[in-house]
Amino acid sequence: MRDLEPASSETLGHSPPSAATTELWSHDHLTTIIDRRLRVLLPGSQIPPQWLHQAMGYSLLAPGKRLRPLLTMLTSFHFGLRDLAALDGACAIEMVHAASLIIDDLPSMDNSALRRGQPTAHRQFGEDMAILSGIALLNLAYGVVGSMRDVSEDKRIRVVRVLADAVGSNGLIGGQVFDLRERTERMSQPRLECLNQLKTAALFVASAEIGALIADAPNSSVEKVRGFATELGLALQIADDLLDDHAHAGRTGKDTGKDEGKPTMPSVLGQDAAKALMERHLLAAHQHLEAIDGADGQLARYTEAAFSKLRS
Repeated sequence: MRDLEPASSETLGHSPPSAATTELWSHDHLTTIIDRRLRVLLPGSQIPPQWLHQAMGYSLLAPGKRLRPLLTMLTSFHFGLRDLAALDGACAIEMVHAASLIIDDLPSMDNSALRRGQPTAHRQFGEDMAILSGIALLNLAYGVVGSMRDVSEDKRIRVVRVLADAVGSNGLIGGQVFDLRERTERMSQPRLECLNQLKTAALFVASAEIGALIADAPNSSVEKVRGFATELGLALQIADDLLDDHAHAGRTGKDTGKDEGKPTMPSVLGQDAAKALMERHLLAAHQHLEAIDGADGQLARYTEAAFSKLRS
């Protein structure tokens, strides 16, 4: 990784945030800041090996909602951080997410053709380069969090551990194995929820926890943040399953019907019951926020915004 200037409001062309400005920053504004920093953190596409660096940028910089890095930033603001010290941690989360999408889309996995409105990485660059770019993004993520200059060494170590746990056998990779080997039409609702916990909720938990850790949140609050993010991730997976319908073809930026024949909450419970379960997860998330005095703050508004289109 290149020797980088620390992420700060000044280096990104913004005035240093105060308590007032962090509350006023829109999600679009924060997304712009995240996207700019991602471009800085990435190796240049003309630096050898060019094919690899182009493939990394292709997947990482593709248009997306940036829900996970936004959650990191907003959680850090919630616990009183008034600068952009959590920005590189947020960008590392997005690198992990992009890598997971590359891997999920591979022919040996979901064999998807479309992701974020463009051909999947293996369709664009070949399966070999897609695999290598996913591995490279994962390694870049660890390098980024290990080099956060405005974060103490102890915090950096804790962040690396959180990220590693979210990626490994207790998180994304374990969830993918679960998906490939145990996802059959006889799968029960509890087992399906366990799958969703690993494949989706784990990275949301890491996103929120990293923001809380960097902001020096007390351990008791970190546990409540983990509970909030778990419920949020489970709700978002149900929302994603509800959108995985041919009726939404061309509107989601990715393949639809890819889980046809596989158990999902809508297929196991029915669409109405799945929507009701999603709302129960959202209510539980809101209750966790109430416990950390966040029921009416930025995290609550973030949650509402994430689901507004589905409810409209």
